[in-house]
Amino acid sequence: MSHFFAMGGYAAYVWPAYAVFFLVLLADTLAAQWRRRGVLAELRRRMNRQTQRQDRATRSSGANTR
Repeated sequence: MSHFFAMGGYAAYVWPAYAVFFLVLLADTLAAQWRRRGVLAELRRRMNRQTQRQDRATRSSGANTR
């Protein structure tokens, strides 16, 4: 088992490469989640603004017809 972890004398190169790979994989996953949350929050804000605009337009057009 120790021979496996020593990687034939290349452990100083192999294990840091694995560590960097998993860190990049984790960072990529987290960045995608953060980006998704940001996009969804922006869409919610836009939908709220659009709904408010439509409500104001409906109220103002209803007031003009009376």
